[in-house]
Amino acid sequence: MHVILSAIILILAIIDLVIGTGFLVNPATSGADFGLSVASTHGSSTLRGDMTAFFYISALSMGWGAWRRRGDVLLPALGLFLIAFTGRFINLVIEGPYEGWMVPMGVEALHIAVLAYAIKLWGWPKHST
Repeated sequence: MHVILSAIILILAIIDLVIGTGFLVNPATSGADFGLSVASTHGSSTLRGDMTAFFYISALSMGWGAWRRRGDVLLPALGLFLIAFTGRFINLVIEGPYEGWMVPMGVEALHIAVLAYAIKLWGWPKHST
């Protein structure tokens, strides 16, 4: 089970790394895939910096956590995806659904479920005092 869980998390990490790289290399195209448009250099800078950071930190956290099988290392990725999911849920309640809204929320829910399960299964390392 540990090997399968590690593989699933590593696959998600690779996907997030690819998405983050898309924002780093071509923020306008990647932003459009997320329903965002670039209105200025400030906008492309924000997408390039913020979205790359989100996906790279998630990927790094998941990759390292899966490799070492340490739940504590997965916590940053879990936090990022919980906040993203919560923001989308609030938007869904306030503004209503839009075409395709289930896909990003489903992807975030998948990340949350897998990461929460791994954290529960692997836990934190024991420290001697």
